[in-house]
Parts: sequence; structure tokens; C-alpha cells
Amino acid sequence: MGEKKYFVLMEGGNDTSQVFASRQPRGAALKAATRGHENIRLRERGTKRVHVFTGWITEVDKPANGPAWLPDKIKKANVKKSGIEHL
Repeated sequence: MGEKKYFVLMEGGNDTSQVFASRQPRGAALKAATRGHENIRLRERGTKRVHVFTGWITEVDKPANGPAWLPDKIKKANVKKSGIEHL
């Protein structure tokens, strides 16, 4: 199976202490968007690639098969990839 990769969130050209683990950069970007980040730049550990995403959150109705404790409206993260930069 594919190995997990680690993506470090960058702000202002510098690494932050936030690291997201996922197999794909999009999965890590969704996690960052869920935490409220909009301009998402993720540096892939061990490479010179920086994945650039735009993220936003929408309020949607809870799924029909959702658990009872889930509120009626939930936050759903969305991301759009705008490219890869090389350091």
C-alpha cells in the first residue's frame, strides 16, 4: 500500500509547526481547510515541492445517515489546487 506522506503548512514563505499526514496532498489540504486556512501552501517533507491550494468552508445539511449527536448543519471543507512550486 501507499505510504503516508507528511505535509508542512507554510505561511509567509516559512514553515509553521502544523504538519498534516495524508497519502495525497489534497487530503492534507482538506485538513488545513477544515482548520480555517484559505491560502494553503504545503511543503512535502523530503522533497523540494510545495503544493499550492485555495481552501474554503461551506455549511451543509448533515447527511441522512449521520449520527444523532451531529448538528443539523456541518462544516464541509473544499480545496482547489492551483499548482506546484519547486524550492
